Amino acid sequence: MKHTISILCDDKPGVMTRISGLFSRRGFNIESLTVGHTETPGKSRFTIVVRGDDTVLEQVRKQLQKLVHVIKVLDIKSTEAVEREHALLKIEVSPNKRSEVLQIITALQARIIDSSSNIWILEITGDTKSVNNAFNLLGDYKIVESIRTGKIALKRDSIGK
Repeated sequence: MKHTISILCDDKPGVMTRISGLFSRRGFNIESLTVGHTETPGKSRFTIVVRGDDTVLEQVRKQLQKLVHVIKVLDIKSTEAVEREHALLKIEVSPNKRSEVLQIITALQARIIDSSSNIWILEITGDTKSVNNAFNLLGDYKIVESIRTGKIALKRDSIGK
């Protein structure tokens, strides 16, 4: 089963190593890991996506909560959260395919953030399914380079939970 875990922690050196090490010691492969500053200076939020057994993952969650600099650990269910991914794709677009690619970009609600001659850099934001769909639709064109952020998520519920 896939789990999305949100970890609020102090923004200190070594925190990521301790957190990721806890998962690796338990034999979990981290599918996605994103980290960013929060609304509070000196605090960061991790979003980690991992597959695993519910019982063992609950043990990992409890161990994470005990780590120095970890403030809060939440197992976020997709039905209770707003989830997004961000991707940049560099594609080669020949002049005779430009209108075709523009139609796809419009349908995907993507943006062209840079273009020079036949190379365009696109920005795509959405849930995992939408980003996967964009890669599939643009797969018929030459994708020169790409990068994805992995999932970020916030719970929908009330403040302070």
